Amino acid sequence: MTTCTSRAAWVHLLRRLHFFIGLFVGPFIFVAALTGTLYVATPQLENLLYHQALHGSTEGERQPIAAQIAVAERALDTPLRLSAVRPALDAGTTTRVMFADPALQPSENRAIFIDPVTLAVKGDMTVYGTSGILPLRQWIDYAHRSLLLGDVGRLYSELAASWMWVAALGGVVLWAFTRPKRRIKNRLQNTRRVHVTLGWCLLAGMLLFSATGLTWSQWAGGNVDKLRASLGWLTPQVNTQLRGASPMPMDPHAEHRGHHGEKAAHESTIGWDSIDTVLNVAQRGGINARSLEIRPPRSDDRAWTVTEIDRRWPTQVDAVAIDPQSLAIIDSTQFADFPLMAKLTRWGVDFHMGILFGLPNQLLLIAFGLALCVAIVMGYRLWWIKRPSQAETNPLLTLTHSWRALSLPARSSTLLLAVACGFALPVMGISLALFMLFDWLRWRAAVRMPLVESSVE
Repeated sequence: MTTCTSRAAWVHLLRRLHFFIGLFVGPFIFVAALTGTLYVATPQLENLLYHQALHGSTEGERQPIAAQIAVAERALDTPLRLSAVRPALDAGTTTRVMFADPALQPSENRAIFIDPVTLAVKGDMTVYGTSGILPLRQWIDYAHRSLLLGDVGRLYSELAASWMWVAALGGVVLWAFTRPKRRIKNRLQNTRRVHVTLGWCLLAGMLLFSATGLTWSQWAGGNVDKLRASLGWLTPQVNTQLRGASPMPMDPHAEHRGHHGEKAAHESTIGWDSIDTVLNVAQRGGINARSLEIRPPRSDDRAWTVTEIDRRWPTQVDAVAIDPQSLAIIDSTQFADFPLMAKLTRWGVDFHMGILFGLPNQLLLIAFGLALCVAIVMGYRLWWIKRPSQAETNPLLTLTHSWRALSLPARSSTLLLAVACGFALPVMGISLALFMLFDWLRWRAAVRMPLVESSVE
């Protein structure tokens, strides 16, 4: 085995790992950054595109919510179960009546938009998730999360989120090891300087988006939820169980789930005629946000829920459960009482979605996304300038041999870290194994090539 100093071994290892992340994961990070930028840049466009559905009469007396639901039900071609209602509490807005349609995907609902004054049907479209995004951003969101390929495509975003924090931190360490002692101006160093500068500027954002992105992931997300549950970091959920049953367990996906839920064993026989009274009770009980969602009981042993859905700063996500018979508040949750980590998770997810601070949040994320795309392009340009004319045959230029060149304590610690990360982030573990296999096979092929050529001669 080729020997080298400990510092050189670390540099070889970090450089090779950073190279593989950039080469194989970089395109996925690029796509995630680009689609995420489009997502946060389109709320205003969506408001213009769906203006008719979102805006109603600015003057006149609002009709009862129950009457608006009745109009929405008549607009359906087939009867559907009422899922939730987002009442128009501000003048000029429409009430969103959402129905659970079995023909739609999980977390999707069919929404009928009703003018609360004239009771006119203003729109009929599919909405997605707790944020209730409309078809344009829904399509962009699917592209961002799964490349429009369903669960299989979600592996792409998990791969990007799993490796982005490693690329960011590894790049910083690599820069600390290899930065030139004096400023050199040439094509290579100028490109490297842009890449490094953007990396430093985007470091905090890459760590944040990697962490929040993993909470949405298919495989790592489950491990994240288990960790949060063990540490008591889950978001408190309002208890809707009637007749003195035990409280509901806290939902690990409360920050970003679609509230689609599983079909109740026994559908509720309780009608929605009392929804206006339910809203009044909730408002008297402290639910005062201008953006609310009312959910009817899923079964006869469940309560109504009224939840604030204003994720801007200051965040309003309080909720109450209301007994459908006595119309009394039986349980409530207040954001002020959330554990600190639950609050940070809520804010992190909302910042990730570009809604926490409104327009400044959007502009910051647009700048971040575009800068990250430029950093990735600069990384590819840097590799292109430095690329070898032929395949390298030095074993130290492989991950395996770079790792073997480390000291025994360093090898042991990095191995334990890799195994731990592999278990916590399965997509990272599998991709790392593939990186090493590809690197080793490429080196073996490069070693054998001169032997074959000399035998031919």
